Amino acid sequence: MTGMYSGGHDDACRVSSAVEQRFCKPKVGGSIPSPGTMRSKRQRRSQTCRAETPGSAGAQFDGPEAMIFLTTQPMWVLGILVALATLLAMLGPIVVRRRLGLEWLSTNNEVAGFKFATIGVLYAVLLGFAVIVVWEEFNGAETSVVQEAGAAATIYRLSDGIGGASGSALRDKLSDYLKIAIDDEWPAMERGRASPAATQSLDRVYAMVLTFHPADLREAGIQSAIVSELGILTRERRDRLVRATGIVPDVLWLVLFGGAALTVGFTFFFGTRNLRAQTMMTGMLAVLVFGALFVVIVIDHPFSGSVKVTSDPLAAVLADFAKSPP
Repeated sequence: MTGMYSGGHDDACRVSSAVEQRFCKPKVGGSIPSPGTMRSKRQRRSQTCRAETPGSAGAQFDGPEAMIFLTTQPMWVLGILVALATLLAMLGPIVVRRRLGLEWLSTNNEVAGFKFATIGVLYAVLLGFAVIVVWEEFNGAETSVVQEAGAAATIYRLSDGIGGASGSALRDKLSDYLKIAIDDEWPAMERGRASPAATQSLDRVYAMVLTFHPADLREAGIQSAIVSELGILTRERRDRLVRATGIVPDVLWLVLFGGAALTVGFTFFFGTRNLRAQTMMTGMLAVLVFGALFVVIVIDHPFSGSVKVTSDPLAAVLADFAKSPP
């Protein structure tokens, strides 16, 4: 008989096992383990899934708080920081000239020029690479949200092929998940975290699908297609949760900021007769370097700050659900 049913502990075990097999597949290869070893590995793998996958309650994706703080600042605040850093850089040649004198600085111009060219090229490559990577990841985050929305829309349409209360219940659970993702998970991702409520809602969608008993081959095919789309939805959700924690590793931030200070500071030790021209050149270099860092900081967390990926694709799909006949 077609429909959803509640079978107590046995159904919960089947749902948990199916989700675990889908998202925590064991490695292929190696010797055949004993039954006891297999049970032990399965238990450890299940614990890992519950702790790490977005299909498990309480998953958290913590990001570096300092960078999240910078990313969430308004654009004008970051612009002021860039302007202040540039002004400080322009004061550098003046301070160094007064301390060391033009004659002492000008004697090293030729050697310093070759060294500065090497440092400049190395840092330019690194900074350009960082900008390209964060931009590609930002676009990838947008794509993940769009694909997640597309998978949700496909599941909703496929559920029309399941008659009775079963299809209606699945559509309701899917709509609940999208509402929670928009209202609860998006604010959580601004802090680099996942939403346990969204995780639990997605678990309920899985439970509805995996405990459905198809009455014929047609419904079995629909169930298989829904499970496939649900896997896409889960994968794309996990992808955006991981990106929400930040793209640039901590060690790379150290190199980027250290390289910026070294590259701009190196210009302080050139000796030119026209101090005003040297100060202006240092300022232009500082604007270029700090501006590129500004871009990296702004889009490092794709779901935080003034420039961010919104939940509009999910909201559009949810609005389509509301327009669809029950």
